[in-house]
Amino acid sequence: MTHAASLLVRFATDEFHPPSIAEFFPEILFSIGPLSVHRIHLVQFLATLVVVLILWLGTRKLKLIPGRGQALLEMGFDLVRVNIAHDMIGKKDGDRFLPLLTTIFFMVLFFNITGVIPFLNIAGTSIIAVPLLLAVISYVTFIYAGVRKSPWGFIRNSLFPPGVPPALYIIVAPLEFISTFIVRPVTLTLRLLMNMMVGHLMLVLFFAATQFFIFSMGGFWTVLGAGTLAFGFAFTAFEILVAFLQAYVFTILTAVYIQLAVADEH
Repeated sequence: MTHAASLLVRFATDEFHPPSIAEFFPEILFSIGPLSVHRIHLVQFLATLVVVLILWLGTRKLKLIPGRGQALLEMGFDLVRVNIAHDMIGKKDGDRFLPLLTTIFFMVLFFNITGVIPFLNIAGTSIIAVPLLLAVISYVTFIYAGVRKSPWGFIRNSLFPPGVPPALYIIVAPLEFISTFIVRPVTLTLRLLMNMMVGHLMLVLFFAATQFFIFSMGGFWTVLGAGTLAFGFAFTAFEILVAFLQAYVFTILTAVYIQLAVADEH
């Protein structure tokens, strides 16, 4: 048997298991009443516990001259308070919605970062329930802020933008309704969900390929395994950046929608 033929035989016998969408529908571990719990739920519970403990422990004994932990937390709080709430909404309304924006930012960040933590290895936001819940909260807050600011003006200006010729409202109004009241929550959900799903699939692909090339194939294929391993580590660093950016983007888009709702023209 030639060398090429032997390689083909090895490819046929050493099965490579690529990642699939089934990763996001894991086996049910146990049930609590009507709630079925699987591995991703446990990751979500753990991330929630960790973020609550970190924020509680980091803020219960605040010092005038902060230590490293307090300084790091203050940087996160200031990012949301100054760069998102105050800059996007204004100081008065920004402070009013600051608790919501802070909760969204830290929740999404900690749920995202579990995707690169060993033994967890999947983001808590990689199933639709969490992104959809946060998008609904953002959407309801947007509606609430606009209606409270100006009940009739909010709906009127959302569907019939000032400056548009009245004859075009028959076309513009349905488009504005779809864009404002349907597309926004859908895009908020899908943007976060798809980024974390794709990130997980890419990481699994790189490290599964590394295991296959090095431990199953061996020989020359070890070189390819070293390459996929290097890509895996590089993409892990990229995923950490994506985890932060997605938390920032979701929070800032929520702030933008609130700003549009409380703007003076409404």
